[in-house]
Amino acid sequence: MRGSWTEALAALRFRDFRLLWVGQFVSMLGSQMQTVALSWLVYDLTGSPAQLGGIALARAIPTIVLSLFGGTLADQVDRRKLLLVTQSTAALLLGVLAACVTLGWTALPLLYLLAFASAAAMSFDSPARQALVPALVPRERLANALTLNVLAWDVAAVVGPALGGLVIARVSVAAAFWADALSYLAVVAALLAMRRDIPAPRPERRGWHAFLDGLTFVRWRPILWQLMLLDFFAVVLASTTGLLPVFARDVLGVGPDGLGLLFAAPSVGAIVGAALFALVPVPRRPGRVVVWVVVGYGVALAAFGVSRWFWPSLALLAVSGGLDAVSMALRHTVRQLATPDAYRGRVGALASVFSAGGPRLGQFQAGVLASLVGPAGAMVLGGVGCVAVALASRWWGPELWRYTGEELAEVAGEERIRERTAPQPTAE
Repeated sequence: MRGSWTEALAALRFRDFRLLWVGQFVSMLGSQMQTVALSWLVYDLTGSPAQLGGIALARAIPTIVLSLFGGTLADQVDRRKLLLVTQSTAALLLGVLAACVTLGWTALPLLYLLAFASAAAMSFDSPARQALVPALVPRERLANALTLNVLAWDVAAVVGPALGGLVIARVSVAAAFWADALSYLAVVAALLAMRRDIPAPRPERRGWHAFLDGLTFVRWRPILWQLMLLDFFAVVLASTTGLLPVFARDVLGVGPDGLGLLFAAPSVGAIVGAALFALVPVPRRPGRVVVWVVVGYGVALAAFGVSRWFWPSLALLAVSGGLDAVSMALRHTVRQLATPDAYRGRVGALASVFSAGGPRLGQFQAGVLASLVGPAGAMVLGGVGCVAVALASRWWGPELWRYTGEELAEVAGEERIRERTAPQPTAE
């Protein structure tokens, strides 16, 4: 057993990855505190589930619109320097938000604007961060490194919301925003402390042509776009985060402390799911496993919508989080192995459009639907829709069911791109 756990943590033996991992963990801890604080603040000011959805939409728009440009940039410049810029910008924006809340400037348009701006900065950050990881560990440790990233996210998502709820209840909402602003400096410090000289990408094509090449590459890799679509549909249809303040106050009758636990519960299960995945080999048919995991995720969230008791609700959220962690780890591993380094920024960016934009659009639709049929009805309908879409992938996503885990880094996608972009002969 000791050897198994040593292998599960093997990627942390590499200093530069360890620095980035620790820095990201601190930053994610602050981000989770800020998520609870902003949700509580908006719902406290308005009492409207639709306004919670509106904040999510303000974050989703820049994620969807700008992430592909961020990924194209990440494949053309020094990724570490790009991260230094984006993390510093995010720290500044969150500092402004914290100062505004401290001074009592909590008008909704200002909150919407700052949520939009911070999401825009992260649209350039996420692709660069994802593309940097394969340069910090050997290829044979890549799956382990990506699983540890998922685990760090899940641990932060347990501790962060619970800590955020306590800070809101015992100190103030503004204190949670200040903590988030300072947490970004941990990533900045980690990036500055790295020793490895990581060469900047040297793309053959730049600008708009490079952007289109990234889209073409994914088009000719069915396993990539089918995984992205499954993830997108699942989180758009079955999103809990935006409605948790409503469940905490109006359905389950708990305050900020209970809200923090509701936010943390999915990640309690996710820690278990990610830890178990780090101990076992990648399944022979990872795409098919992802489909069935998404089915279970939808069932758990539909049951959460029916529950009227706090502790069963926490348990159901934990189950959904464990299933989501397994799905996420599998998706990240397949995507990185199926993508050569020259395309990792753009593919990671496209994945971010689905994985980050999807939940925010999901929060928006959940907020609007909850205003029509109530929070319970919105969760049940979303969970049932998630199950239906996952099972229907047998027809719309056949590669998910066929894929056997082979690496795809040198197959038809690149050849298709070369054929499309090669100079055409001209008539004499």
